[in-house]
Amino acid sequence: MKDILSFAWRRGRALMVCLACRCRAGGGFLTFIFPHFKKLPRLSGMNDAYLLTLDPFAIQFSESFGIRWYGLAYLAGFLAGYLIILWLLKKPGMLMPRYLVEDFIFSIAIGCIVGGRLGYCLFYAPSLLTDFRSEIPFWGVLAVNEGGMASHGGIIGIILAGAHFSWRHRIPFLHLGDLVIFGATLGITFGRIANFINGELIGRVCNGSCLFPVKFPQDILTWPLYAPDKLSSLAPVVEKVGIDDVTWANMLFHGEHSQIVGGLHRVISGVQAGNQELQEALRLILIARHPSQLYAALLEGFVLFVLLFWIWRKPQRPGLIMGLFLFLYPIMRMFTEAFREPDLHLGFQLLGLTRGQWLSVAMLLVTATFLVWIYRSQADKIGGWMRSSS
Repeated sequence: MKDILSFAWRRGRALMVCLACRCRAGGGFLTFIFPHFKKLPRLSGMNDAYLLTLDPFAIQFSESFGIRWYGLAYLAGFLAGYLIILWLLKKPGMLMPRYLVEDFIFSIAIGCIVGGRLGYCLFYAPSLLTDFRSEIPFWGVLAVNEGGMASHGGIIGIILAGAHFSWRHRIPFLHLGDLVIFGATLGITFGRIANFINGELIGRVCNGSCLFPVKFPQDILTWPLYAPDKLSSLAPVVEKVGIDDVTWANMLFHGEHSQIVGGLHRVISGVQAGNQELQEALRLILIARHPSQLYAALLEGFVLFVLLFWIWRKPQRPGLIMGLFLFLYPIMRMFTEAFREPDLHLGFQLLGLTRGQWLSVAMLLVTATFLVWIYRSQADKIGGWMRSSS
């Protein structure tokens, strides 16, 4: 246990020093944290970049309606958590009755979704909290197409839902927290992969070289508000979807925002539909970026799942698995955020950090205290999936 805490502290301290010095994403930053990174092969960037052509719909029924990979990612996370808990409950020392598992997963799912949405509104777009409308969905918080979810809010929602379930069914809260972490880490993995498929939460521009540079067609959707001078360069692109250069120039000159955005969506739909001429035309204009969503899927999700799953192979104090996740997640998040483009309406904040990084700093300070308390507690160790029934 001391070795684990020591490793996490060393990496976290190094990361904070680098971030405080306003280090930017790139080879130098990675080499600072992981010295052996400089030995890895890299792509040259612009010419070798992968153009994201994946369709966000797994099954599409109409132009705007269907089953999306993002929704399936949530479902997969909840299902994975359900199956893992069922498997763990077959091991000795588990305190949750089998008949409560479905209710527990349902409670956690509600906490995750509600907390994730409210967290986004509170931390990233507070105006949505007071945005009441006369048409559906009537409240900005319910307009899930505006913004999305926040993982920090989802974590808070899961904690509150677990605390309520613990109080209602008289099951130790710390034990419930340990049980839910495995589904949570896999859910983060699936969710970040879905973010990549959607082309959202895109990475920062590749300066020099990247391991896997990607060009995101969805990048152009930000141009009308944040880079309008770039829109004129899309004339040879929109021509591939039936908008001639004169029409496009008139749309830009008159500032017809809805028509411009509509044209951009037609471009993205054409790229996802496999229009190769359109893909090549757009590829020449887009800038290669880090696939920060995949970095997050690996480090914030899968790596933490493997590490915590391995630690609980032996009995541990109740709450240790949850505490380690709450401590290590913000460290991983601060690292991966260094490769992610900050929210354009917020930009960089104090010390050059993003809003997500500052939320992670706050989370790290709070959970470090919690983890020390767990480590010093004298509670009996329970669980351990390698234990056999006797």
